[in-house]
Amino acid sequence: MGPGYFTNPLEFVINTLFSLYVLALMLRFVLAWVRADFYNPVSQFLVKTTNPVLVPVRRLIPPVGGIDLASILLMLAVQMLGIALILLLRGGGIDIQTLVFVSLTELVDLLFKLFIYGIVIQAILSWVNPGTYNPAVSLLHSITEPVLKPVRRLLPPMGGMDLSPLLAILGLEVVRRLVLPLLSMLAA
Repeated sequence: MGPGYFTNPLEFVINTLFSLYVLALMLRFVLAWVRADFYNPVSQFLVKTTNPVLVPVRRLIPPVGGIDLASILLMLAVQMLGIALILLLRGGGIDIQTLVFVSLTELVDLLFKLFIYGIVIQAILSWVNPGTYNPAVSLLHSITEPVLKPVRRLLPPMGGMDLSPLLAILGLEVVRRLVLPLLSMLAA
């Protein structure tokens, strides 16, 4: 057993906990952005999970133009802290500018993945169990509808098949592959 024996499991725990909290913050931000039902049990869980940290930050940083700037900055700070802790465990360091851009790149990637995976899950659920109510599925619909609605105008259902999720995923993935390399270049 070397000195790095406990590093890998500890790194896994730190990465998992910070990633889950960033995901909770991201979901709360997106749900507010799309004006989802905040009385939904899943929304209430996210509010109770994120309020202890987010409410004090909101007192310092008000919304700007209807955008919850406090949530964005908190996500960035939590992401930066998680990356910094992992780098410290590995015995390395990173300058603050690189840390900001790497964290920002990770958050933008998470946002794209949230929409892409949300559309995939919603499409699968529409095949497996269509027409049933579930609070999580309701929120999933709230998240994906702003992306799917304009695509449905371009590509209406054909013969009972809605191909808009496929086109939306393709479009999101193309934009993701264009944006992330630009952010990565800024980080380098």
